[in-house]
Amino acid sequence: MCGIVGYTGVQGASPILLEGLKKLEYRGYDSAGIAVINDGVINIAKVTGRIANLCEKTNDGADYPGVTGIGHTRWATHGAPTDTNAHPHLSNDGRFAIVHNGIIENYLSLHDELTSKGYHFESETDTEVIVHLLEMYYKGDIKKAIIKTIARLQGSYALGVLCVDEPGKLYVAREASPLILGVGVGENFFASDVTALVSYTRNAIYLDDGEIAEITPDAINVFDCAMQTISKKITRIVWDIQSAEKGGYDHFMLKEIMEQPRAFKATIAPRIKDNEIVLDETDLSERYLKSINKIVITACGSAYYAGCAAKYTIEKLCRVPVICELASELRYSDPLIDNHTLLIVLSQSGETADTIAAMKECKSRGAKTIAIVNVVGSTIAKLADHALYTWAGPEIAVATTKGYTTQLAVLYLFALYMSKKLGRIEEERYLQLLSSLKSLPKKIQDTIDTNSKIHKIAIKYYDNRSMFFIGRNSDYAVALEGALKMKEISYIHAESYAAGELKHGTIALIEEHRPVVALCYNESVMEKTLSNIVEVKARGAEVLALTYKGNSQIVSQANDVIFVPKSETLFSAVLEIVPLQLLAYYVAKLNGCDIDKPKNLAKSVTVE
Repeated sequence: MCGIVGYTGVQGASPILLEGLKKLEYRGYDSAGIAVINDGVINIAKVTGRIANLCEKTNDGADYPGVTGIGHTRWATHGAPTDTNAHPHLSNDGRFAIVHNGIIENYLSLHDELTSKGYHFESETDTEVIVHLLEMYYKGDIKKAIIKTIARLQGSYALGVLCVDEPGKLYVAREASPLILGVGVGENFFASDVTALVSYTRNAIYLDDGEIAEITPDAINVFDCAMQTISKKITRIVWDIQSAEKGGYDHFMLKEIMEQPRAFKATIAPRIKDNEIVLDETDLSERYLKSINKIVITACGSAYYAGCAAKYTIEKLCRVPVICELASELRYSDPLIDNHTLLIVLSQSGETADTIAAMKECKSRGAKTIAIVNVVGSTIAKLADHALYTWAGPEIAVATTKGYTTQLAVLYLFALYMSKKLGRIEEERYLQLLSSLKSLPKKIQDTIDTNSKIHKIAIKYYDNRSMFFIGRNSDYAVALEGALKMKEISYIHAESYAAGELKHGTIALIEEHRPVVALCYNESVMEKTLSNIVEVKARGAEVLALTYKGNSQIVSQANDVIFVPKSETLFSAVLEIVPLQLLAYYVAKLNGCDIDKPKNLAKSVTVE
């Protein structure tokens, strides 16, 4: 959701804060601001809209001198996107300024209490209660004021604090929201994401829940609410700045689509050794795996759809029931989870609030947990019993592409790993599937290369109010993600339906020239899907079919056809989704949409 950044050192803080905020733009935001201490005064600049507006207002930071400051990009939750509601927020006495990522759930009662004590509120935000609590509790000791303040807060926060009484220091605190400290030489930083740090340092400290840090140019001291010092390990950030830049592409999304062959290979190659799958991050014994009576996969958005696609593969190979549950539903469903349940949790950021809550609920009921995440040291990775990382590198565009396919890569590896551990696959078939898995990076590249004209197909389909995606079995799972890609970046209403359900009501929505994207890769249901194509065409639909090369049946039935390489059906989702990503990209581009930062969306959803 929101992004925060802070700097203290010898350089001008404002340009560094602005640059950091630009790196956080992909998280989604509607306003931004900075606060810098200079000559005993906190100077604040806030704007609605893009970081470019803030750069203009501050003369690229030159009009806001000072060597210590904080910055924020806001995604509105409490109060409309306005300059007043934008962060940072200032205390009534001008002594404190804060930035905050998260939600304070008990802010209404705190607001009423503070108002009764004479504190004046400028904004409609939940965040402003924090800065007034700091003022109320401050008696000359900032640490004690912060500890007393956060003890009153219910909800989530990554909090950055400035105080005019200590002009060279920053204070931060974390609870259920990501916060990373950047370790420099004669300067130190904080941010909600490593992308804001890698231009300046690759040494990072990941704060855990309940931890507070005092940051000066020369030192970082971490402590808890009992004022006890905590020793923290410095982690080396392996991402480089080039990975977080467009590299000549018009948009990050297109760049990240093109990176999928490399990202997929980077995820699987280190885990395949001498024709064996080696998951060093886990210690799942054969005895434990045999004790499992079901696997539950939970996630949100695209990560959830990756789980839906992998369900077919895991069940087919391992013969264990797999249930896919949206994390936002699972957390409130009183789930039937026990110590015979394996919970697989998917999240690109590792900070998805609903997924974290669902994971905690299932762990409390005895489930063993495997996290599949991209961000090292993230909350979900730390909570899990085992963390399997997708080595996708930074994903900047809000709409995930390589994040989705690398999640599938790990799930496919796990399915093969578990099936062999359980003795439910013959060695010949295992080696055949392993070979197919290793061939996928090249086939993803072939898919990209052979669909270089997909922008021409987009011209035919972009000017529509609504589109439908249909498929059966594993094709239906891919249709879910294909429709999501279309709707989230092009703003076209796009829905996916199990093709066999058309006759049970949804075919009423098919009308003349309505685009229907039909996924026809799975040979076991090919004839049935072809009959569904005939059904919608009879009602005037324009059918864009996606199938494997050499499938001549489809050519006579569809208006347009997208071909991808023939591969193992159990792994086909990673090939089918790539042209659908490209189609959504070019449709959105033709519609003039803000592709990397679609309206109302955020990259890392750290609030409920």
